[in-house]
Amino acid sequence: MRNSDSIEERVLALAEYIIKSKDTVRGAAKRFGVSKSTVHKDITQRLMEIDPILGSSVRKILDENKAERHIRGGMATKLKYIKLKEKNKLV
Repeated sequence: MRNSDSIEERVLALAEYIIKSKDTVRGAAKRFGVSKSTVHKDITQRLMEIDPILGSSVRKILDENKAERHIRGGMATKLKYIKLKEKNKLV
């Protein structure tokens, strides 16, 4: 198997995963054991060359995730402080 074959397989697997799970770039990178930069390049460049229609579908999901990231970040901070407050009550 050529290296380019394995890259193409990874790109398609990433695309399918993101479409099914609606996961973020960070989540997909963790799941596939690659960097966020690799996922981003795979989706924005390589996938568009391999399958532009699939690339557009994934791009829509990533754009939604990007638009919602401030909400997720705020929720994570809120949960952090709720847990910290609960921990301090126990002490």
